[in-house]
Amino acid sequence: MPRGNEVDRYIEALDHPQKDAVVALRRLILEAEAGVVEGIKWNAPSFRHGGEDRVTMNLRAKDHVKLIFHRGAKKRDDAGAFAIEDPTGLMEWAAADRAIVELRGADDVAAKAAAVTHLVRSWIAATAADPQAPA
Repeated sequence: MPRGNEVDRYIEALDHPQKDAVVALRRLILEAEAGVVEGIKWNAPSFRHGGEDRVTMNLRAKDHVKLIFHRGAKKRDDAGAFAIEDPTGLMEWAAADRAIVELRGADDVAAKAAAVTHLVRSWIAATAADPQAPA
């Protein structure tokens, strides 16, 4: 569970009402799956697995944090063939291969920790089997 100094510095300097939620989500994502590496993308914490960005936080709103589940920055030709089960009902599908989970504060993160961990693990497993993923 590598932690990047870049993300430590980012969070230390972060002035956001959802900072506690960001810290809690960071911990959940890093602990969810071996091999997750963090960095900063889109001016927020982002998490890579297998050399490809998989989950990125969106901190534009002040009353919630969004987790963006994706298969990298570029749209894939096979987006329609991508599938993942969401038994939690938390995912809002922004595209066939891009989903958003919205969390409203550290208490919401704590209440949904098991569900978020499940989604991160499932997303990484589904994208690790991705035939278009970089080697």
